[in-house]
Amino acid sequence: MRAEQFRSGVNRSVHATRTMDGEIFATVAARFVERFPALDLFERLAAIRAQISGRLVFTTSFGLEDQAIAHAIFAQALAIDVATLDTGRLFPETYDVWAETERRYGVRVRAFAPDHRTVETLIARQGVDGFRSSIEARLDCCAVRKVAPLARALDGAAAWITGLRADQSADRAQVLPALFDEERRLLKVNPLFDWTRECTREFVRVHDVPCNALHERGFLSIGCAPCTRAVMPGEPERAGRWWWEQSQKKECGLHVAHDARATSANPPQQ
Repeated sequence: MRAEQFRSGVNRSVHATRTMDGEIFATVAARFVERFPALDLFERLAAIRAQISGRLVFTTSFGLEDQAIAHAIFAQALAIDVATLDTGRLFPETYDVWAETERRYGVRVRAFAPDHRTVETLIARQGVDGFRSSIEARLDCCAVRKVAPLARALDGAAAWITGLRADQSADRAQVLPALFDEERRLLKVNPLFDWTRECTREFVRVHDVPCNALHERGFLSIGCAPCTRAVMPGEPERAGRWWWEQSQKKECGLHVAHDARATSANPPQQ
């Protein structure tokens, strides 16, 4: 089924805004769930843009999945905002592929950084690597450096496009093509929901997409430098994230509900 058939099947574009009733978003999500399996990545991204009127945001960490999606967006010149969360603790290799991506496609990827006063307060309380002391402390750091900037990146957006794949971890096994994000009041779309890592690698190879050099060194899932290591043979894909934690849950709060206390490191009033 081609993207044109997808569009005709939905009858008309949905004019989605953050104030729109969740039932309308859910209807659009159901259509994506039904139709996505028959579309390739280019068609999926084009269909998302065609069906949702309003600001669309794709957040990239410049990993393998995100680079595949970015290619499909840039190659078609789709009107989708591409943003990244510059936590201040990324690998040099991540900044390298960021720069290479901008050169390759002639674009600018908008960066959303954490509030500097909030970071200063966090470090004063935790220490520079205090996130290692407990899961709660680590989630506090993620909330300041990632969750809060994401909220700014998605402000006013009708839909959020992510690079989630169902086979990345047990926690993500039930990921859907699209769903209504009740917390953020927008449509969350996962165009790679049914892709494997091998499929993603092949797409990137065929289209000569810029890739993070760390992938070739065993870093399968790449986040902040202090929180990511290479994966050992036989380990799950996300085992290299926060490896010192005993918990099997490897999330930072971007894709799961987060504790409101984690954003409580308020900056001092000036």
